Amino acid sequence: MNAAIGLGAVFLGFLSALAGVGTLVVGLRRKRPILLRTARVYAFLVLGAAVVATFAMQRALLTHDFSLKFVAENNARSTPWLYSVTGMWSALEGSILLWALVLAGYVAVMVRHFRHRAADPLVAWATLTALVVTVFFFGLMLGPANPFEQLATVPSDGMGPNPLLQNHPLVAFHPPMLYLGYVGFTIPFAFAVAALVTGRVGEGWLIETRRWTLFAWGFLTSGIILGAWWSYEVLGWGGFWGWDPVENASFLPWLTGTAFIHSVMVQERRGMLRVWNLSLLLSTFSLTILGTFLTRSGVLDSVHAFTESAIGPLLLGFFAVVVAVGVGLIGWRGDKLRSPGAIDSPLSREGAFLANNVAFAAFAFVVLLGTVFPLLAEALGDDRISVGRPYFDRMTRPIALVLLFLMAVAPVLPWRKASGELLRHRLLWPSWAATATLVACVAFGLRGFSALVAFGLGAFAAGAAVRQLALSTRRAGWRGLMGRANGGMVVHLGVIVLAVAFAAAQSYGHRAEFRLAPGQSAVLAGHRVTYLGIENRTFPNRTAVQALVRVDDDGVYRPALNRFPFATQAIGTPSVRVGPIEDVYLTLIQAPRTPEGEAVIAVVVQPLVMWLWVGGVLMAIGTAMAAIPGGRRRPTAPASEAPLEEEKVETLV
Repeated sequence: MNAAIGLGAVFLGFLSALAGVGTLVVGLRRKRPILLRTARVYAFLVLGAAVVATFAMQRALLTHDFSLKFVAENNARSTPWLYSVTGMWSALEGSILLWALVLAGYVAVMVRHFRHRAADPLVAWATLTALVVTVFFFGLMLGPANPFEQLATVPSDGMGPNPLLQNHPLVAFHPPMLYLGYVGFTIPFAFAVAALVTGRVGEGWLIETRRWTLFAWGFLTSGIILGAWWSYEVLGWGGFWGWDPVENASFLPWLTGTAFIHSVMVQERRGMLRVWNLSLLLSTFSLTILGTFLTRSGVLDSVHAFTESAIGPLLLGFFAVVVAVGVGLIGWRGDKLRSPGAIDSPLSREGAFLANNVAFAAFAFVVLLGTVFPLLAEALGDDRISVGRPYFDRMTRPIALVLLFLMAVAPVLPWRKASGELLRHRLLWPSWAATATLVACVAFGLRGFSALVAFGLGAFAAGAAVRQLALSTRRAGWRGLMGRANGGMVVHLGVIVLAVAFAAAQSYGHRAEFRLAPGQSAVLAGHRVTYLGIENRTFPNRTAVQALVRVDDDGVYRPALNRFPFATQAIGTPSVRVGPIEDVYLTLIQAPRTPEGEAVIAVVVQPLVMWLWVGGVLMAIGTAMAAIPGGRRRPTAPASEAPLEEEKVETLV
């Protein structure tokens, strides 16, 4: 029954999306508003179909309906209910169903939000574009990614989810957050296409989609941070970011999306960078499709990549169509995309944003090249190579430092042009903060050029952000903290905290492995680690061998090796003593053969790791603050023809 309900719902969703596209095409061609209004009904039908299909899949997982191939391969009778629920996105077909559900939800909310403008050609074209994307993903489920395929012979038990995906509850939050971000960029993309088709390429569509972009970016940011946390808590290597191809696949649209969120302010304020903004938005959506191809086709080796499947060529073809249509539309509307304004001085807010965009674009290019180069090399020379961490670290570190510098300077620059006197006043406090931080770091014995530069620039940027927040609060009280500018400053503070924590963890971490008998101790970076013995435990879905380890006489920690049914290798689960200064990270590498035998325990001591997650929380809070209208509203009409504003020197005292 689950198969019939689920497949019927998928078929209904596909037909509804197709009917919506057809109705909109006819309505736009014949200029019939009634058809344009009718088409939004199909969006709700698609959502209803996606909800029913998801319900059928969840019912099949929770009741262990092994007549479905997907359930038999990704569920077992011993699987706890939480991991039965999350099993839907633990493999290819279920993840496409989650994608379709999130997309259907976004489209339904969009047509509901713009219900009073359903006959507006801009909204109609945006709805049509979103429904075309919907047709594609529902079509995948009717073809090579069918989650409701049935087995001729029903097994008595299933194989269970991937062991790595039933080892930590963060798997319930990390993928959905990423999908909310990934798929959320479909709506701004749809409006960008609609603006190009209708020729309404001014600033109106940008204002309409500002919050959609912001929320998609916020969800994607949260998903990436949660993914780093999940990696740290589950994979057992002591790191949180390994430049894995799938990590890069989510990071690439984040980079272009971040550049867009900054440069769109220049278009709203000065009417400039129209082609640049459209290109960034089209790139962001295209990169979400490319990322889906990289992670779902199995063409790259990754801890996240699913097995090789037949949807790779379809996703690659869809990516090519999106790029071709986007580039074609921008070329077609070239005359209308000429900016009415120009940059008066590189020492201005728009000049800093342009430099910021160039840095983000360079960052994205470096990451994209490192990610797809193995594919290109194999396609051209039949050689299998990999691009490792040293490439990414060396190439991205200087760009990241440039971005930190721009994060400090851009907020204090006025539009149009800045004078030297103005900059001296506005950068006085940030400069003092940077100098004091560097002196303190050196006094405490910290060394390493890159790390010290990161700390200094972080303090410089934090000083600029705090200055901005202090001035806004003084002018308008706590209400002054709301709005795009001040929410953005809180996001900046989150990024700074994250960048400083990242630099500290990478530069001042210590790693070692110890072979210890019960009662023996070892010391690393000032921490005494004492192995107490071993303990065997049985859980519903696994058995575990746990080492009992005392750290600095401060409690007993239990790094473990887990054995799951149908898994050929033991899966490690680290145990971490978390602290604001540093973490002590323990992994059981080799369990003893006897209770009195020696265990091999890996110990990693890394500073400031906890602040990575604090920075992520700050970024999420800042995104929410940016979505709330502030007390001061900036004019949105291009101001390139306006006279230069009189510079005002604002001080904190």
